Amino acid sequence: MKIVSWNIQWCLGVDGRVDPKRIVGDAKAFADFDVLCLQEVASNFPALKGSAGEDQFALIASLLPGFTAIPGIAVDTAAADGSRRTFGNMILSRLPVMQATRVQLPWPCDPELRSMPRMLLEVVVQAPFGLLRVMTTHLEYYSALQRVAQVEGVRARHAEASEHARRDRETDRSDGPFHSLPQTVSAVLTGDFNCRVTDPAYARLVAPFDERARTFEDAWSVLHPGRERAPTVGVHDREQWPEAFACDFVFATRDLRPRLRAIAVDAATSASDHQPVMLELE
Repeated sequence: MKIVSWNIQWCLGVDGRVDPKRIVGDAKAFADFDVLCLQEVASNFPALKGSAGEDQFALIASLLPGFTAIPGIAVDTAAADGSRRTFGNMILSRLPVMQATRVQLPWPCDPELRSMPRMLLEVVVQAPFGLLRVMTTHLEYYSALQRVAQVEGVRARHAEASEHARRDRETDRSDGPFHSLPQTVSAVLTGDFNCRVTDPAYARLVAPFDERARTFEDAWSVLHPGRERAPTVGVHDREQWPEAFACDFVFATRDLRPRLRAIAVDAATSASDHQPVMLELE
């Protein structure tokens, strides 16, 4: 099973061209993914550089027939003509998606800095080895206050979902909205966390939980102990990122450690200012 995570910068390449088809093509060339986790997907935002306001959620979904497309809207605002402008995350899966959950993350006021709403998108997929929760997010860049609060929001959701998996006993088979679905404590967390491994937010992401949830481990650290981390920004776009470093991570709950087979960063593509990251589980 392969999971690819990528901040696609609304499909804007280093060449200044917005091209959703190139994004999908480069992701497929990188890995034969089962689950694709995307951040910075836009719809009806012609003010974004290079964009004509195209609905990237719909376009990307159409380019991956056979995949279930789950949008996760963080920003939802009105355009002058009354239409909606949306921006956020997206998960596409060719594995069965049993359930999708959208969590709006904390957005405390930090008045001196620009910011936008952020969210966590989660799906439960039927993996070859059983149920797996796949989560993706994009944390605040400018405000450390907000980023730390959003990490706590991610941790709270993981603890909540794990508690359901461990303790739920009541079942409902009505096929209505109360219908009970199987839950799982096993999870993979992907995304652009907008922090370095030396940041307190990163330390909190891998901090232990109590008995309610299993701790997240950085898959790169597990699979490449002691090896220099491959950068995920500043590889091709040196205008926005004068220095190359990693801020896009993949975490997995500790019980998945025996299943972690490979992790890699695609340094070749310049279809975004970020590089995609792939995790393979067996």
